[in-house]
Amino acid sequence: MATTSPFSRFELMIAWRYLRAKRAEGGVSVMTWISLIGITLAVFALIATLAVRAGFRAEFVDTILGANAHVTVYSAGQLSDEGQMVKGFQDFDPIAAQIAAIPGVTRAAPLIKGQVMVTAGEGSNGAEVFGIRLDDLKAIPRVGLGADAYGNIEDFNDGIAIGSGIARELGVTVGDRLRVIAPSGVKTAFGSSPRVNAYTVVYVFTAGRWDIDRTRIYMPFTEAQSFFNREGFADEFEVMVQNPEMIDDYTVQVMQAGGDDALIWTWRDSAGSFLRALDIEDNVMFIILSILVLIAAMNIISGLIMLVKNKGRDIGILRTMGLTEGSILRIFFICGAFTGVVGTIMGVILGCLFAFYIDPIFSLVNYVAGGGIWDPSIRGIYALPAKLQLGDVMSAVALSLGLSFIVTIFPARRAARMNPVEALRYE
Repeated sequence: MATTSPFSRFELMIAWRYLRAKRAEGGVSVMTWISLIGITLAVFALIATLAVRAGFRAEFVDTILGANAHVTVYSAGQLSDEGQMVKGFQDFDPIAAQIAAIPGVTRAAPLIKGQVMVTAGEGSNGAEVFGIRLDDLKAIPRVGLGADAYGNIEDFNDGIAIGSGIARELGVTVGDRLRVIAPSGVKTAFGSSPRVNAYTVVYVFTAGRWDIDRTRIYMPFTEAQSFFNREGFADEFEVMVQNPEMIDDYTVQVMQAGGDDALIWTWRDSAGSFLRALDIEDNVMFIILSILVLIAAMNIISGLIMLVKNKGRDIGILRTMGLTEGSILRIFFICGAFTGVVGTIMGVILGCLFAFYIDPIFSLVNYVAGGGIWDPSIRGIYALPAKLQLGDVMSAVALSLGLSFIVTIFPARRAARMNPVEALRYE
């Protein structure tokens, strides 16, 4: 009996003829097209979802790390000579130098922090003041040099820097005056009364986080000490490290360098629950979309079963001519696998194009919907991002091809085991 090598040219030729056969010739071109479109859309949806998920997480983390401390060192408090609990750091410059000397730490900046009310004209807004030095402000990625901002950061010591959300809410810009009101600022014989100062806006930044841009104000460090009655003290230290993802490797050394009453709060402490929720959502979405890919791949079975039924006479003839069961199996396996491969390739192309052109696509959807489909006050960031990762694309490809190949085996095996005598009996 004649034999052929696996996936020989002869087998490919027969499979290709079956794939392009017209319906009148016993082909199943309609079912093939349905299977092809189904797999294409399923792979596209999977890659698009994974890209948006990766982009959203990357943008969320980047805005956290780009405008907030990787580690915040604050004081648990100490008793003063008068027996009062005092929080803060007196020797803040030496402590900052000790923290900055830790391997992997890129910057340690003393800060003054306080809650205030800001007003301009008839408008008012709550805000949080960060007292910081000019050099430290410049080093903040999404706020300082190179950030999305306008104004002159070099004039910072002569005024204040505010978020674009505050500027928009109050209708102020660079050069305007902003009144800053601290609830307890001026100490008098009758207690503390609010302190009110007016400052010139010299710099307006956009960190990319709605909550930061709408509430944050940077003030010169010494001015903030005076404004909040913190002369000689720093409230906390803003610490930046080389590898924020490995933040736990730095915490012990940073706490030791901060002193006996130092406590720390990392960026994972503030955003860890949200990131864990994103990871759970990622896994659930991948499973759901994998089921969609499986459903699309199941159409291949329907098409192949119909093809095997229509080609029963051909199978009988090929077997009598000497083709083995393995050759018949491979012919019909090629028919099904071809649909899965082409559908996967088309789905990958569409998914990648979606990730690359998500901004104009999102703008079109927003325009058709009449605007307002993305609320930054809820989602924190201003736009829907997408980040195409090789691992996500490869996982989608592996899933689609794997399912397509697996479901193809069963009808192909049925064709291979068909008895040639029974196939030709009624022909």
